Amino acid sequence: MTTTFTNNSSCVKQLRAEIEYPRDGVLSKVLLKDKVCQYTLFCLAANTEISEHTSTRNATINVIEGRGLLTLSGEEITLEPGIFVFMPAHAPHALKAEENLAFLLTLSDNPAQD
Repeated sequence: MTTTFTNNSSCVKQLRAEIEYPRDGVLSKVLLKDKVCQYTLFCLAANTEISEHTSTRNATINVIEGRGLLTLSGEEITLEPGIFVFMPAHAPHALKAEENLAFLLTLSDNPAQD
C-alpha cells in the first residue's frame, strides 16, 4: 500500500479512513515515500509498548486519535490528538499506548553536516 513518488505528484489520503487497530501490538502502513521522506501511519492497540530505541533520521509524530506516553531523551510527553512532536536523529525514545493510538510518523533525511 506504499505510494512512491519520484516527481511532483500530489497525494491525498483521509487518515482516519486508513486507521486499523490490531488486536494487540502495532500495525504500520507506509502511506508515501520519496527520496527524502517517509510518511507512515502507526496504529497501536491499547497497552502496547515500544521499547527504547533510536533512529538515524529526524522524525515527527502527529497524533490523530487515542492517548499514550512518549519518553523522548528522558522527558515524558503525553500523546493525544493534535500533539506534534519533533524528534532529532539519534534521540532515544520509547512509547506506550494507554488506549488505542494512531499517529502519523514522518522520517526525513538529515541534511549533510558542514
